[in-house]
Amino acid sequence: MKVLFIGGTGTISSACSQLAAERGFDLYLLNRGITSSRPIPEGATVLTGDIRDPASVRAALGDRTFDVIVDWVAFTPDHVQTDIDLFKGRTGQYVFISTAAAYHKPVLSLPITESTPLHNPYWPYAQAKIACEARLMRAYQNEGFPITIVRPSHTYDRTKLPVRGRWTVVDRMRKGLPVVVHGDGTSLWVLTHHQDFAKGFVGLLGRSQALGEAYHITSEEVLTWDQIFRIVGRAAGVDSPELIHIPSELFNAFDPNLGVGLLGDKAHSVISTTARSSQLVPNFAATIPFDRGAEEIIAWFEADSARQAIDEVHNRMLDNMITAYRSAWPTFV
Repeated sequence: MKVLFIGGTGTISSACSQLAAERGFDLYLLNRGITSSRPIPEGATVLTGDIRDPASVRAALGDRTFDVIVDWVAFTPDHVQTDIDLFKGRTGQYVFISTAAAYHKPVLSLPITESTPLHNPYWPYAQAKIACEARLMRAYQNEGFPITIVRPSHTYDRTKLPVRGRWTVVDRMRKGLPVVVHGDGTSLWVLTHHQDFAKGFVGLLGRSQALGEAYHITSEEVLTWDQIFRIVGRAAGVDSPELIHIPSELFNAFDPNLGVGLLGDKAHSVISTTARSSQLVPNFAATIPFDRGAEEIIAWFEADSARQAIDEVHNRMLDNMITAYRSAWPTFV
């Protein structure tokens, strides 16, 4: 099977590239030639072009056609319109990477399925992905453009600490300083290792049954945010980190750039069923628990001190937020 990945070296896509190559796909990666910390899989063909420059893409592709084209870096309706214009007639399946943040927020009911309505009044990122999906469905229904939509949810690899502040949070834990957990720490969340995601994703490629359909691919390990922070702490050698619970709205007031991802996604309990993707990809099962994933993450950061960057701005914000929150509580004698 001849497959083109636009991108292919990111957090999620790198594992999919590796697995596609291992399974013998004739894999092409289109990117701008910028080096990545994640290696190109052996046997993959790299084409140099910038998807934001359609002329460079046409030059890079020549007259090639593909069984599958996956765009890992389409975020707006303009991006997918460019893809429709470029790839119509070139592929038997176009896969758009959306987001599980597109599902209705606040959450209407659990578990979330692919038929859960798409609606996010908080987060422009999710709103743009919803608009992309709408445009692509029209292209499928009215123009015969062969789409499949995939909605990941908080997929990580060893380079990504899935907590706000990244290594700064680990540094605070090790110094005995409090760290902030949004809400009361009991909302439910799902973290998916990128190698687990790849098993479900690669299994969808080239499947005619997937055309015109949407799938989310996630782990079924459900954790509270308190558990997530404590698992990170244990992996870093801190058995009992001090967790301060602060409302997401206050976090958003201090840092709207990070807060919008809470209000539009992570502040809500999320439980997803993978029954639909598992039905089409029978061998798909997420098997890497976050305990193991956290150990991989800490080991990767500790392998190179240059990776252990401390964000002093974020540090000060956390201290100020904790001080403001504690000052709001009455003092009892």
